[in-house]
Amino acid sequence: MVMPMNKNFDKMLENIIKKHKEQGEIPKVLLHSCCAPCSSYVIEYLSQYFYLTILYYNPNIAPRDEYDKRKKEQIRLINTMKTKYKVNILDCDYDNDLYESLVKGLELEPERGRRCEVCFKLRLDKTASLAKKMNYDYFGTTLTVSPYKNCLMINELGLDIEQKFKIKFLVSDFKKRNGYKRSIELSHEYNLYRQNYCGCKYSKEAYERHLKEKEPSTS
Repeated sequence: MVMPMNKNFDKMLENIIKKHKEQGEIPKVLLHSCCAPCSSYVIEYLSQYFYLTILYYNPNIAPRDEYDKRKKEQIRLINTMKTKYKVNILDCDYDNDLYESLVKGLELEPERGRRCEVCFKLRLDKTASLAKKMNYDYFGTTLTVSPYKNCLMINELGLDIEQKFKIKFLVSDFKKRNGYKRSIELSHEYNLYRQNYCGCKYSKEAYERHLKEKEPSTS
């Protein structure tokens, strides 16, 4: 599927919300979350209009202790945050071996490249599959809140996967409406752990190279 570059996913989401409000409906959404900080604003916004279950499925994250730390923060946020409708969480097993097998050969891809596309698809496929099986109305993801992620790519994948599993994808561009800025504010408010790399070991290595390049030369 090729989407026009000027597609306004935020407006599309606004229209979805408006339609359900007019019909007096509160749909159920299985919402993939990459981490607590990114999910904070998305939960605050969507929980006004939907029954949310957060799916914590992130086999890309490494090492394991980093994965566990982020998951713990996600659970803490959900248990602490005040929302109009109760938010639940669905946890998944850690499966980094699956992720590594899928990105084999793409280790040197830059951020926002083909490795990220494979990673997004893996997580969205899982979300859609479970949402269909558990009779949710929509599946979606918090990933579009980040200005460092390819919003168009994420929505393209979601809409393709919608056709594959026959369950509606909740399109989004959560960084709009100052969503990313609000996520930072909420992270401070709830004292959330904010990681300094996306999740996989390749993004961690890229971040560490970046820091090293910024170090003043001693020669």
